[in-house]
Amino acid sequence: MPGKTLRSLVLAALTLSALPASARGASAQAPWRIDDQLPSRLSLSLQSRARYESLQDEFGAGTRGDAEILVLRTLLHGRFRVNDQLSFGAELEDSRAYLQKVPVGTSVVNTAELLQAYMDLHLDGPFDGSSRVRAGRITMDAGSRRLVARNRFRNTINGFTGIDWRWQAKDKSELRAFWLLPVRRRPSDPKKTRDNEVRFDDESLNVQFWGLFAAGSLPGGHRGEVYLYGLHEQDENNRPTRNRRLFTPGFRLWKPPEAGHLDYLLESVLQFGKSRASTTSHRDLDHFAYFEHAEVGWSFNAPWSPRLLAQFDYASGDDDPTDGRNGRFDTLFGARRFDFGPTGIYGPFARANLVTSGLRLKLHPAKAVSSFISARPFWLASDRDAWVGSGLADPTGSSGRYLGTQLELRVRFDVLPGNVRLEGGFAHLFAGGFRHDAPGSNGQGNATYGYIQATLQL
Repeated sequence: MPGKTLRSLVLAALTLSALPASARGASAQAPWRIDDQLPSRLSLSLQSRARYESLQDEFGAGTRGDAEILVLRTLLHGRFRVNDQLSFGAELEDSRAYLQKVPVGTSVVNTAELLQAYMDLHLDGPFDGSSRVRAGRITMDAGSRRLVARNRFRNTINGFTGIDWRWQAKDKSELRAFWLLPVRRRPSDPKKTRDNEVRFDDESLNVQFWGLFAAGSLPGGHRGEVYLYGLHEQDENNRPTRNRRLFTPGFRLWKPPEAGHLDYLLESVLQFGKSRASTTSHRDLDHFAYFEHAEVGWSFNAPWSPRLLAQFDYASGDDDPTDGRNGRFDTLFGARRFDFGPTGIYGPFARANLVTSGLRLKLHPAKAVSSFISARPFWLASDRDAWVGSGLADPTGSSGRYLGTQLELRVRFDVLPGNVRLEGGFAHLFAGGFRHDAPGSNGQGNATYGYIQATLQL
């Protein structure tokens, strides 16, 4: 069954990418919105998504065989505008899983949850700009989304409770400051998540997250940003943590893509403080880690608007698991799908103890069709630290560093632009030496993953 499904997914993706413009069925009209039927003070949007995923030859520690899952996510977001300055909003999330031939957790299931409930206050100034203060339970993206993100591919979404202040000028310069309590998704018990049980999420003053952020334009069409994030975490009686007290400063420089020109992106992050190796450890370690991302791209003046990207990522690992230091980078509340491939029941690579480079080619075969194909080899940054996406580790370092090479394809087709989108993806991981030799490996070799999803937006 999984093999036939994967072949069907790949065939469907290739067929979608080859559709001629005359067969797309794309409408030139603006998308239909619920908002258009409501009074001006009210706003309401609905997004519903269904995705089927299939994985041949699981690679994680303690797994074996094939896996599949059907995940559903529905988001209902409403706003009431009191006046030009003040509004109130709320968003309901319902994320469920079926056909569960794989254990599921809170990254997959979060049923009937109040994802957002907030107040927005808009003010003029200072310095010829405008400010927005959002307070309550919220979701957010910050910068590149590598450290703070509202999840898009994952079936559940990071939530926070607190306050987020953001100032923007007419030239798109930006200042931002926030103080938040990360929301803990419930229930955390595997049996209850498997049964899609409803339990309201919560937060605690024992886990606090804050940030300072600034961005602006630079000469020559370049852009830049600097930031500092802080995470302060301590154990509770019924919930052990990694007791992280981390400070994460970083910066990003980039030039936006432009046809016929070279573009680039550089991001560099340091991380220091205290942490523990796991939630079961009671030993505080000195934490010092770092992360580097670089990419160079070229957008061609040619049919299908091809854009070629060369990419590199380095996320430090822990060189010695027996000393009093932790060198493994912590990605905080970031997303990883756009760098390392699909997550869901796949997701072999995380932004921790990882070195990878690769090429990505983006194509737009038609106005309503976009796609990309990529190839990336992956290594451990430290051969004595864990392959974080799999749970495999060799503290002796004798299993080597090479994890494997991933080939990935994704195709999106806007059947009704702005309202209905179909998407298909495929990834194949050619297993490296670490995959075969690490203690606890199931020895299944290469892994093949595919998904197909449909999204309705109103």
